[in-house]
Amino acid sequence: MSLPGYSEYRDCGVAWLGDVPAQWVITPIKYLGNLKGGAGFPHSDQGLRDEEIPFHKVNALAQAGFDGVLLRGENSISLDTAERLGAFVFPAGSLVFAKVGAALLMGRIRKISEPACIDNNMMGFVIDETNHDVEFIRYALSLVQFDLIANPGTVPSLNESQIGNYWLSIPNKEEQKVIANFLNQETAKIDGLIAEQEKLIALLAEKRQATISHAVTKGLNPDVPMKDSGVAWLGEVPEHWSIKPLRYCIDFQEGPGIMAADFEESGIPLLRVSGVQNRWASLDGCNYLNAERVANKWHHFRLEEGDLLISASASMGTVCEIGPDTAGSIPYTGLIRLRGKTDEMIKPFVRSLVVSAEFMVQIDLLKAGATIQHFGPTHLSQMIIARPPIDEQEYISAFIEHESARLDELTAEATRGITLLKERRSALISAAVTGKIDVRQLAVAEAA
Repeated sequence: MSLPGYSEYRDCGVAWLGDVPAQWVITPIKYLGNLKGGAGFPHSDQGLRDEEIPFHKVNALAQAGFDGVLLRGENSISLDTAERLGAFVFPAGSLVFAKVGAALLMGRIRKISEPACIDNNMMGFVIDETNHDVEFIRYALSLVQFDLIANPGTVPSLNESQIGNYWLSIPNKEEQKVIANFLNQETAKIDGLIAEQEKLIALLAEKRQATISHAVTKGLNPDVPMKDSGVAWLGEVPEHWSIKPLRYCIDFQEGPGIMAADFEESGIPLLRVSGVQNRWASLDGCNYLNAERVANKWHHFRLEEGDLLISASASMGTVCEIGPDTAGSIPYTGLIRLRGKTDEMIKPFVRSLVVSAEFMVQIDLLKAGATIQHFGPTHLSQMIIARPPIDEQEYISAFIEHESARLDELTAEATRGITLLKERRSALISAAVTGKIDVRQLAVAEAA
């Protein structure tokens, strides 16, 4: 969509705004309404339901829909409690955002649809609706560079003065409404396209999972004779496959229980969960152990190049491999090292087997009723699998690798599409609310 600019601009004196339409006003945010911080609520007043007023905590900001309306959660409080605690009740139409922590840097601006209270990690903005359109201000606030104006530190924070003195360019209310309506329509179209791409990514993930699961439990030949595996969750498998305990085919070992007191500034790397998130292990977030102590106490846990690692607590889907840069390191407790046993199972087949749906079904059955939700060698030693001959494992693994690469490329393409759509959305909002494009002609044409 190509739209013209305004006929006349002027330098507003605010660097990030640049030139703005000549008739627009440059004003600090604080003159557009009333900024107020949220209130601190004792634990005893949280988690209540069926009270008069919704009470929003900062994590609710991530749950709003594309329209920016904050969804009502389960927390609520009474008017009496709000009065007793001195908590301000924000009217419907107020804008809310985080004022502390990582949520602040996300810059999410939400609107409440009914009177509500917010916690002390949030700030609310009651817009002067006599002179301003709430939707336009919501879009304008989305351009605030929270990371630049926040107090730096481990926990970034923001106060009313810092946000209140941030400058925006504002047209009259009638023009604000025109711009907001235009953005509502156009961003809804973009959000619809994003939703379609997200749905495609989910379908591709399901297809990938189904392809792997079918290949490692049924094989690739649809005409091969089948037999009952004798395992309820596995069903029929190719007649020539062996039904074996997993421990006969894969050697597995969980990392040792190591205390923080054992950590050193340098030495032998201790791999953490943060370092096994991708296909290849990395030293991201690792600690270090004394080399002499490793040699005396933990030497049998040292990883070899080609070893596979999975997390005993994270959701399955990623199997990490040890490369030359991480060989010799120690896996932390909660990480499980896998090695296919010679003449029983090859590494590529192991990689596919442990991300299959059937593998996770058996894990879930073995964990049933347990209070601790991670799994470990005790669970793995009880597992039963269907094992194809080595030559067929190679054929199946090659097929899975090819299909996974194809599906991964489609997923990457859809992800790139989402990135471009989000960039387009942000650019459109920025151009419209700073007056770089004039959408009034479009509104007149549509009305005609």
